[in-house]
Amino acid sequence: MGTTSVKSGTAYFDPELLRFLQQLKRNNRREWFEANKPRYESAVKSPMLHFIADFGARLRTVSKHFDADPRPVGGSLFRIYRDTRFSRDKSPYKTAAAAHFPHGSGGKDAHAPGFYLHLEPGNSMGGGGLWQPDAPALKKVRDRIVARSRDWKEVVTGGIAILGETLKRPPAGYDAGHPFIADLKRKDFYTMTEFSDREVSAPDFMDRYLDACRTAAPLVRFLTKALLLPW
Repeated sequence: MGTTSVKSGTAYFDPELLRFLQQLKRNNRREWFEANKPRYESAVKSPMLHFIADFGARLRTVSKHFDADPRPVGGSLFRIYRDTRFSRDKSPYKTAAAAHFPHGSGGKDAHAPGFYLHLEPGNSMGGGGLWQPDAPALKKVRDRIVARSRDWKEVVTGGIAILGETLKRPPAGYDAGHPFIADLKRKDFYTMTEFSDREVSAPDFMDRYLDACRTAAPLVRFLTKALLLPW
């Protein structure tokens, strides 16, 4: 399958994308998915790959170190198939379409700093940051918050709402009285902009998503530098 660009002024995502995902949520069974797989390919997978391919040039205006990889397998697009091996929920399919644009030095690791797009009926969003980093990466971020508190203050006072899980107690080795102790307790560092279903299907959606990435960029830049990666 190719990755020919969608013409300017044409929406990447038809409402059928969200309609398919809504129906998949109600019919999350292999038999239903196999019978409707051509719809998935045409309404979800193909438009997502087109979007990813075209977004690469736009992403480089934010930073040249993040990858938009339009390969059908092993690229930016997340698989529709769930890993149910360690989950009580044995539903075989994800009910959202998602893509990750990670730092080039981080490979395809979903836990590397990067930008993220999530399309789901009534719950679409986009942004970036660092999700569930391992212990060494988390320590580097916390240490940089302490060492570069002025830089961190510029991030958190710039209108970014940081999301994710936090510890109940201050992490060991950090001053409980630090002015940014609430941030030092964080286990995730990411921010998201929400999109309505209508916005997802609009011709200017790529512009809206790029704006979300630009909003997240100060946070992603701080995290990238904390991990000693180029911005």
